[in-house]
Amino acid sequence: MDDAAHSPISRAPGAKELLQHLLGEISSGRLHVGVKLPPERALSQRFAISRGSVRRVLADLRARGLIVQSVGSGTFVAEGAQELAGGAAPAPAINTSPAELMEARLLIEPLMPALIARNANAADFARMQKCVDESEAAASIEAFEHWDGELHKSFAEATHNAFFLQILELTNRIREQGEWGRLKRRSLTPERRAQYERQHRAIVEALKDRDAAQARELLLAHLQQIRHNLFDN
Repeated sequence: MDDAAHSPISRAPGAKELLQHLLGEISSGRLHVGVKLPPERALSQRFAISRGSVRRVLADLRARGLIVQSVGSGTFVAEGAQELAGGAAPAPAINTSPAELMEARLLIEPLMPALIARNANAADFARMQKCVDESEAAASIEAFEHWDGELHKSFAEATHNAFFLQILELTNRIREQGEWGRLKRRSLTPERRAQYERQHRAIVEALKDRDAAQARELLLAHLQQIRHNLFDN
């Protein structure tokens, strides 16, 4: 058996974080059968670990039967991976309205910039920038909404605090339950999308400067604008 599968992944915090991230994505079904994983270089940069550590994580997942690797093609989620990862049963619906979600986000998300300013690394900022770029390039509301959610998730990841990651995972589950999407499609005019994009860029730039106060102010204003656009028109 591949020795890499038995490597001490836990010695590298970033490697452990990558392993838990991939297990969670596969278990939830967000990474479903046949989906190609990001290349080693991208995972190495995002989680601030060596490519050797990435390979050890992938070897562990391969040994569990969760992924398959093809030379020249890449790494893909294997058949039956979700069940093997413990995610066969779909997550139960959460009885939370979009209005309740926004109320909670306004209280919780503005707390993140202080931790981001203290804990974020270059890979975290690169992830934020990728989300901004992809959201601006999105050709549909659904794609824009996906990368919008990924951007806010990248903020949670950059805190390096498990609590915020769990909160943003819960947030994204609620956003996927239908009512949020209907409200967003109704409210997202081209002008408002352009405004959100400007706000996203400003928030990310303030975070890159590790200006927690400015980032908090910008993030709060962004969330207040979203709430207004969703419910006050």
